[in-house]
Amino acid sequence: MSAASETAVRSGVGNVRGLFRDRPIIPLVVLLALLVVVMQLASPGIVKLSWAGVILRTAVPLAILGACQTLTMLTGGIDLSVGAIASMAGFVTATLIHSPGGVPQAILVALAVSALAGLLTGIVVGVFRVHPLIVTLGMSFIVLGFANVWQLQSVQTGAGVPVELRTIGSGLQGEIVPNSLVVFVPISIFILVLLRLTGYGRLLFAIGDNPVAARLSGARSWQVLTVLYVLSAVLAGIAGLVLSGLTNTASVSLADSSLLPSVAAAVIGGTSIFGGRGGYGGTIVGALILTVLSALLTVLGLPEPTRQIVFGSIIVLVAAAYTRVTAET
Repeated sequence: MSAASETAVRSGVGNVRGLFRDRPIIPLVVLLALLVVVMQLASPGIVKLSWAGVILRTAVPLAILGACQTLTMLTGGIDLSVGAIASMAGFVTATLIHSPGGVPQAILVALAVSALAGLLTGIVVGVFRVHPLIVTLGMSFIVLGFANVWQLQSVQTGAGVPVELRTIGSGLQGEIVPNSLVVFVPISIFILVLLRLTGYGRLLFAIGDNPVAARLSGARSWQVLTVLYVLSAVLAGIAGLVLSGLTNTASVSLADSSLLPSVAAAVIGGTSIFGGRGGYGGTIVGALILTVLSALLTVLGLPEPTRQIVFGSIIVLVAAAYTRVTAET
């Protein structure tokens, strides 16, 4: 190979690496399109507008949980409590719908309890500087324990998911547009604006990129992290409400199976598990990719454990690929 050809090859490889590092959403959209094509080949005729509506509806709770992981990963952390908090929010809402305040009060109580869990997590992570992996894992057990206590003491566990949540979580307009977009679109806009146009968003990136430099520059990391985990918990609570409406189920383990996919969606979307790099746009596409992949595995007749193996493998491979790309550029 001539020197000119070798230089051209290296330049092309460098451009590809730069694309994956700086603009991951482009190859992600290509991958999503390829999965849709494979889905059509695996089950001819399945890909149509009504199918797309179902995929979007299913992806919404996962994309919201993915937002929790994206925000925390930007600071070099992770939130393993989102599954328990989401389950708790859906369950608490279902048991309080006959309270004097009705469904609105039930939702507010569920979100308030979610925020309290996030506040405790944020204080321990931000003030006492305990690693988020340990804190959020412990918080997931605490939330699960209190949810089980509430389940045993509540006399209204059979109340069921309120019709308002079922309408939002599972309803479709014209069999194409999910009603849950009413919740998801404002949340997405809020997060995108937060990360791109606000000082708080820049602080998240700064803390994840170099926490020591951020602290020396005057950033109050403990305040940033406390607000971050409160926001993550509230988003998890909202995701739990949407998920309970989607599945018409309220249980203390409702969103447990969504924890690993939420991490995978953020990692696939280009958010670095080491902090300082990422964005929510890629996470949204990552959630869609995982939802289509899950549908494909269902069509192929593969069980849930196989899906977990696939999602775990994706996290390992993408994280390894990202590490290699950043190390060689």
